[in-house]
Amino acid sequence: MIAQFADPAAFAVVAGLFGLIVGSFLNVVIHRLPIMMERDWETQCAELRGEAAPAFEPLSLARPRSRCPQCGHSITAMDNIPVVSWLVLRGRCRGCAAPISFRYPLVEALTALLFAFAAWHFGFTAAGLGAIALIAALVALTGIDFDTQLLPDDITLPLLWLGLALNAFSVYTDLKSAVIGAMAGYLSLWLVYWLFKLATGKEGMGYGDFKLLAALGAWLGWQVLPLTILLSSLVGAVVGIALMVFARHGRNVPIPFGPYLAAAGAIALVWGKPLTRAYLGVSL
Repeated sequence: MIAQFADPAAFAVVAGLFGLIVGSFLNVVIHRLPIMMERDWETQCAELRGEAAPAFEPLSLARPRSRCPQCGHSITAMDNIPVVSWLVLRGRCRGCAAPISFRYPLVEALTALLFAFAAWHFGFTAAGLGAIALIAALVALTGIDFDTQLLPDDITLPLLWLGLALNAFSVYTDLKSAVIGAMAGYLSLWLVYWLFKLATGKEGMGYGDFKLLAALGAWLGWQVLPLTILLSSLVGAVVGIALMVFARHGRNVPIPFGPYLAAAGAIALVWGKPLTRAYLGVSL
């Protein structure tokens, strides 16, 4: 089996199929993790006030089984085949015909494509397997930030430590560059946050953004951070202007920055070093 994965094309196919399954699970993470966090906060607040903890239906990433939020119809295994089931059901619940968001097959297909590309690009190596793990985390963070403008510590902090652990063996960069990257990533956006707040009295981003950039610095090294920040700012500016022009978003409507950091991080993962060498003249 391992010998077969030595062929990048074979590994890409297997990774793409695995990505469909992981994408289905990421849809669960995107939907449930913020709810679990909110319930935990409410429980902690009640305990601090000396009140009884709120009674919630048990909820985890594994339980209960997925079901339609409109009619409560349980999603069977046949109705939970990534992408295929959504197409067969024509985007509607089998029980009540309520529409099922297009985001579900989109997340599944996107995860599969990104997994396949990472597998083809890096091959069956530690870098390839690590890239797949990083992409899964970035997809989950993107979906959660779009929905809630939160970047959970449950994902960003383990991601940071995993990057440092991999680079202890110089998988993407040396350990010194990874440690400096984690510190520089956090402090750079922390500094921007406070400068913006002092100048305007408003908060321009959240602490989750600092932690995500710190995690990307831990994975890719400090040398790639300028490119990552530049790419994320460029993508964010383009999308923000498009939303104001076409969707009529007001300037005061907050736009999450995490998805643009995630997109920039994915680009930097694959092309960060050559782009940095070519345009910024940093020796890597």
